[in-house]
Amino acid sequence: MKFDRRISRRSFLAAAGVSAAALALTACGGSSSTAASGSTAASGAAASAEGGVLNVMLETEVQSLDPQLATDGTSFEVIANYTDGLMQMDSNGAAVEALAESYELSEDGKTYTFHLKDAKWSNGDAVTAADFVFGWQRAVDPANASEYAYMLSDIGQVVNAAEIIAGSKPVTDLGVTAVDDKTLKVELNVPVSYFLSLMYFPTFYPMNQKFFESCGDTYGTSADTVLSNGAFVLTSYEPAATAFELVKNADYYDADRIALDGLNYQVIKDSQQALMSYQNGDLDITLLNGEQVEQVKDDPEFTSVGAGYLWYISPNMDAVPELANLNLRRAITFALDRDSITNDVLKDGSSPAYTAVPAQFATGPDGSDFSADQTKFAEFCAYDPDKAAEYYEQAKAELGKDSFSFTMVVDADDAPQKVAQVVQEQLQTTLPGFTLELKVEPKKQRVQDMQDGNFEIGLTRWGPDYADPMTYLGMWVTGNSNNYGLWSDADYDAIIAECTTGDLCTDPEGRWEAMYDAESIVLEQAAIFPLYGQCNAEMISSAVTGVDFHPVALNRVYKDAKKSV
Repeated sequence: MKFDRRISRRSFLAAAGVSAAALALTACGGSSSTAASGSTAASGAAASAEGGVLNVMLETEVQSLDPQLATDGTSFEVIANYTDGLMQMDSNGAAVEALAESYELSEDGKTYTFHLKDAKWSNGDAVTAADFVFGWQRAVDPANASEYAYMLSDIGQVVNAAEIIAGSKPVTDLGVTAVDDKTLKVELNVPVSYFLSLMYFPTFYPMNQKFFESCGDTYGTSADTVLSNGAFVLTSYEPAATAFELVKNADYYDADRIALDGLNYQVIKDSQQALMSYQNGDLDITLLNGEQVEQVKDDPEFTSVGAGYLWYISPNMDAVPELANLNLRRAITFALDRDSITNDVLKDGSSPAYTAVPAQFATGPDGSDFSADQTKFAEFCAYDPDKAAEYYEQAKAELGKDSFSFTMVVDADDAPQKVAQVVQEQLQTTLPGFTLELKVEPKKQRVQDMQDGNFEIGLTRWGPDYADPMTYLGMWVTGNSNNYGLWSDADYDAIIAECTTGDLCTDPEGRWEAMYDAESIVLEQAAIFPLYGQCNAEMISSAVTGVDFHPVALNRVYKDAKKSV
């Protein structure tokens, strides 16, 4: 069976001579769900007072408290509780000023000048423009090997970031300058329409150089080895902690806004234990699994919140020659019954995914959702046992094999394990002679194995770091550190280059169209096997209001949260 690429801009890109070698880059179902940015609403009786400590469940430990090195959503959430960047999200997900008092953009769209508020670190030092310079330099310093360094180079297009990451220029050449203590100048290679939304992402947070250097290798290993400039102050923490606390920062520049006295996090991996803790009053917010949803779906404290994550399977096409075979990859993706996974296994409002970019986080020049039509690429990956069988037979003939055996790495968490077991059953049932073993690992180890290429097939996820489809599409460019399967396509690379550094940077409509073209290549070539868009089924106490949920960057923000006491 042949796929015809419908890439309307491909001939244009070829004629423009875009070189891939030059690249450095890289909804919830159900009526009760909250899929886009929004806030919890009051659902209980009015209380006489507000404050108290919010008790929140986490399903996995913090991986790192270093804003320039952290890579996971749990770490991002915790860091953002005690650190502010230049911008923050309002309740609707729009970028508004945080540590920035104001900013100006040059007429050519390539120079931002930020003016800082009077703000303090928790040791009494003033937050200065130099703190941002040092933090950003750390992010691109090749000695630090930050996975998110590309956010400054490929995504943010900060001047000289790519060259610094490549080792050809010193970090002092980065296009960020402290004009004075309260003025920060940022120079870009090209206009970046979503640049302000990058400024609330932790990689772009400031770092107090004197304090950081005084900590040495111990930075981020305890409450005493981090500084706060944000709404809360970390008061207890140790690596792999299963419980830790933050208290309200009395010296926060916007302290009057913060109603909570503090946050108490508990890492609870057993869903039943977590629900019991919630029912006993030990938790105010907890996640649920699918079976629990059936028990509590009529409870007014139950909600399903769009998390923004795309779960997908990544085949390692470099280490496993069989997976480099396109027909075998197509057989696998057509053998996956995504509706069964979301409806029969997860049952938490998650939606089957037939796109590489999930819905409800990025809107285009005309205001429409980039992925509003989740069926537009279904022809490339919708469940179809007959197509799966046809491609499987072609793959067997091309590879000269009648059977295949692979191992899939999976997080040692409840939902991923259940999903993996169903994927295993579906593939082994639909594709005779196909064997899939499961290797269950702690999330940190699974991520490390995939980064190192030490895997055959991996079940993984990605959440949007900023409100643009490129937060996903940039991953699959040749050489990107998150392109775990080492897939490569010159046409794809060329389109992404044109969208990030070429003429399309100043052509919003053309850029949007080109990104659709790029997405179609990912799915047509079965570079990944999308599974589902994650929703979090949660219980939220009726005493709690004002928790902001976002599908982008920071899933939960507590600055406006209130708890009746």
